[in-house]
Amino acid sequence: MRTTSEQRWVLGLASIGSVMVALDVLVVAAALTTIRADLGASAEQLEWTVNAYALSFAMLLMTAAAIGDRLGRRRTYAGGLALFTAASVGCALATSVPWLIAARAVQGVGAAAVMPLAMGLLGAAFPPERRGWATGVFSGVTGLAVLGGPMIGGAVTEGLSWQWIFWINVPIGLIAIALVLRKIPESKGPSRRLDLVGAILISLAVLGLVWGVVHGETAGWSSAEVLGSFAAGVVLLAAFAGWEGRTAHPMIPLEFFRNRTFTAANSAGFFLSAALFSAVFFLSQYMQVVFGSAPLKAGLQLLPWTATLFFVGPLAGRLIDRVGERPLVVIGMTLQTIGMFWVSRSTGQYYELVAPLVVTGCGISLAMPAAQSASIGALPREAVGIASGVYGMTRQLGGAAGVAVLGSVFVSAGGYAGHGFTRALAGCGVLSLLAALSGLGITARRRTAQPVATKVVEGVG
Repeated sequence: MRTTSEQRWVLGLASIGSVMVALDVLVVAAALTTIRADLGASAEQLEWTVNAYALSFAMLLMTAAAIGDRLGRRRTYAGGLALFTAASVGCALATSVPWLIAARAVQGVGAAAVMPLAMGLLGAAFPPERRGWATGVFSGVTGLAVLGGPMIGGAVTEGLSWQWIFWINVPIGLIAIALVLRKIPESKGPSRRLDLVGAILISLAVLGLVWGVVHGETAGWSSAEVLGSFAAGVVLLAAFAGWEGRTAHPMIPLEFFRNRTFTAANSAGFFLSAALFSAVFFLSQYMQVVFGSAPLKAGLQLLPWTATLFFVGPLAGRLIDRVGERPLVVIGMTLQTIGMFWVSRSTGQYYELVAPLVVTGCGISLAMPAAQSASIGALPREAVGIASGVYGMTRQLGGAAGVAVLGSVFVSAGGYAGHGFTRALAGCGVLSLLAALSGLGITARRRTAQPVATKVVEGVG
C-alpha cells in the first residue's frame, strides 16, 4: 500500500512537533553552565530549569490527550505548538532565573499537548498495516532529537548564545502551525464528556510521583518531603483508579489495562525511557569529564550511537509490519543491555567505546518504535489518543525516574572523582534488561490488515 500525500504531511508535521519537544527535554543540559554564569543561578535553580519542564509535561499529558479526543486532535496539536512557541520566546527573553523557570513550565504545558496528539494524528491517519512503518520513522526522528540534544545544545551555545536554543523554535513553530491547519485533516476520539475529576486526579498523582523522583537525590530518598510526595502520588493514583471504575465517562477505561500487549508495551516504554534518558545524561558528561571534550565535541563523539537511528530506525518500521513488535523490543533492549554493560567496562580510551555505542544504538533504534507501535496498536483505532497519552506519560515518568535514581547511584559511587560513571552506566544496562523482560509480555503476532476491533478483543481479558 502506497503512502498518500495526506499521510506524508501528517507524518512530517507530527515528527516536527515531536522533534521540538524532544530536543527541549535535554538540549538545555548543554547550556546550563553558560546559563549559570549569565543569570547567576544556583545549582538548585539550574535543576529547576530542567524539572519545571518535565513536571508540567508529565502532569498534563493525559489531560491534553483527552481534550484532543474531544475538541479535535489537529486543533489541539496546533494549540500546543502555539503555546510551546510562545513559551520559547519567553525563555529566550528571560533576564532572571525565576522568569526562565516559569517560561520552561509553560513550555512543558505546550509539550504535553504536542507529543500525545502527534502520535494520535499518526494513529488516525495510518491503517494498522502501515502504522508500524509510520511509527518507525516517527520514533527514529524523535529518538535522534533526544540523543542529539546535548550535541545541538552545545553547538548552538558555543556558536551563538544559550538564548538561541529557544529562539530556533520560533520560526519552526510558526511554519508548522500554519501547515498543520492547512494540510492535516481533523480527527476526534469517541464522543464523551471530559472527565474533569479524573484529569485532576491523574495530574496531581503524576505531580506527586515526579516531585518525589526529582527531589530524591537532593532532599534524600528517606526524607519526609520525598516519602510524603510518593505517598500522596500513590494515594491519588489509587483514587484515580477508583474514580475511573465508577464514572460513566472515564478518561482511561480500566479494561484497557487488561490488554496484555498494552500493559507490557507501556512497561517496556517506562524502562526503555529510563535507560535512554539516563544514558544520554551520563554519556554526554562522561565525554566531557573523562576526555575533556567541549560540549560540541562530546556530541560528535556520540555519533557511533546516534547515527544508527538513520539506518536502523526505518528498517525497524518495516520489520514491525512483518514480524511484529515483541521480537524487536526484546532483541533491541537486549542489545542495549549488552552495549551499556560493555560501555561501563571501558578503561578510559575512546576507541573502546565505538563498538559498544554502535551495539547500543542499534538496540534502541529497534526497540523504541516497536514499543510505541505495540502500545498504540493494542487498542481500537478510536482510542489512539488515549493510548498515546498513556504511553507518553509512562515514558516521561520513566525518563525522570531513571535520571534521578541513577543520579543517586552516581553520587553514592563517588561521583566524578570515583566510580560514579561506571556504576551509573551499568545501571542503564539493568534498566535496559528490565525493558527487554517487559517486552516478553507483548503478544507475539504479525501485523495484518484485520479490523482493529478484532485485534483488541484478542488481547483483552
